[in-house]
Amino acid sequence: MLVSRELNAGYWALRIAFGLGPLLAGLDKFTNILVNWEKYLSPVFQRFIPTSPVNFMHIVGVVEMIVGLAILFGASRVFGYIAMLWLWAIAVNLIYYDIAVRDILLGLGAYALARVTEARYSDLYVERGEEYRPAA
Repeated sequence: MLVSRELNAGYWALRIAFGLGPLLAGLDKFTNILVNWEKYLSPVFQRFIPTSPVNFMHIVGVVEMIVGLAILFGASRVFGYIAMLWLWAIAVNLIYYDIAVRDILLGLGAYALARVTEARYSDLYVERGEEYRPAA
């Protein structure tokens, strides 16, 4: 396991952010306290969904809560990638409707979480004071 104070701090910051963020956004899909989420569903995309925008956002909320809880409870290796794909799907939905760059960048952050998790659980050990030398 490759663990350093810096890596550990980054891992926990990403894990908490990508756990609480989707969890809270998913809960808000049912209350619309933060924002009316249906307005973020592109009119083009609305034509293709088999249900109303409200029902679709409730489904989205459930998926976001599952992803957030999974990351919070330690499944960040797999669910980091799922969060990345989910955020990029949001960006595709918003590409002609709103600012999609934010979700693309958040997706890259979720990718970083998945990769940092993989590094934490790799078989590489580096003792304090030793220099890291990658295999040739």
